[in-house]
Amino acid sequence: MTRITRVRTFVMWANWVNWLFVRVETDQPGLYGWGEASLHGSTRSVETAIHEMAADLIGRDPSGVEAHWYRLYHGWRWRGGPILMTALAGLDCALWDIEGKRLGVPVCRLLGGPLRDRLRVYASHWLAGVRTPDDAARGAEDAVRRGYTAFKWSPVRGTDLAENESRAMERARSLMAAARDAAGQEVDIAIECGESFTHRTAVRFGNLLAPYRPLWFEEPIGFENARAMVQLKQELPVPIACGERLLARWEFRELIEMGAADVYQPDAMHAGGITEWRKIASLADTYYRPIAPHVPGGPIMYATSVHLAASIPNFLILEDMEDDRALRDEICSSEPLTRAEGTVFVPTAPGLGVDLDIGRIETRPFRPQPQAGRSAQPWR
Repeated sequence: MTRITRVRTFVMWANWVNWLFVRVETDQPGLYGWGEASLHGSTRSVETAIHEMAADLIGRDPSGVEAHWYRLYHGWRWRGGPILMTALAGLDCALWDIEGKRLGVPVCRLLGGPLRDRLRVYASHWLAGVRTPDDAARGAEDAVRRGYTAFKWSPVRGTDLAENESRAMERARSLMAAARDAAGQEVDIAIECGESFTHRTAVRFGNLLAPYRPLWFEEPIGFENARAMVQLKQELPVPIACGERLLARWEFRELIEMGAADVYQPDAMHAGGITEWRKIASLADTYYRPIAPHVPGGPIMYATSVHLAASIPNFLILEDMEDDRALRDEICSSEPLTRAEGTVFVPTAPGLGVDLDIGRIETRPFRPQPQAGRSAQPWR
């Protein structure tokens, strides 16, 4: 019987955040699994939690991933929260990677098989820092030139709203108009709101941008109050997307049952890994709601999200941090994921289909991450 012998963690600086990788090793030569647990700003806390949880895995058979998940989740009296759920996610994904490699099949096959062999992606955090319509137009054209059929950006910042609301909104409208004209009518444009609005300002901004057909407003208000999101949805003239900060099906349940959003964005790196993410997607599918995975991490998190998105019926579109792609590929010892025409192909190699070069990771040591906080919310 195969046994888990060691759990290792590797941290690297990725230009704006630290990536934290988990490697679960076994007594079978060459059989190990990769997971990722990159929580912005709390890297060392997550790393500690991983090793505390890992003590329960040493000596056990890595198969039966769901049993491991429930034992680790319920093994903590004060369970839940971003640190423990991110640590659990990293271990969970590594165990799924091992199981795929052990059986010689890609992870998506273990999840019922792929419903599609490639996934539509959107360029995330696009047009960063754009302040003029000409810049917005050039950025939109660049996304199309790179093959994307969708991108997401933030045309207004909380600090701008706090300084002069009307001026900030009119500037955002002119930027969105330029981006829409340059991208054309067939390109989807999502709006990252970053919890910058109140109910009143979100509705005002939605009415202003509705003629430009946003794919969604992402996190227009804080995620903590589900009923407030429901009330906003009744007045907002554009779709709402949310869920990246929610950590388990129990946190999604109220939002989904009340119809608080049009699109849900579970994050496999924070919401308990593959095991729990699948349950969240299934719950959303019960209410005919699509999933657009939140994908803010490195190559392991990206590959994990690809396998998950390929295996569910209610997939909509996949987030792609285009500016991080070169670094994701650079630290891999495996071949980069194949792309074409704004899509990424689902890997067919055993496990997640991605392996990391530890030597390259170690050339980019941990750095303390500045505390970004919330961007001058107008109600504070």
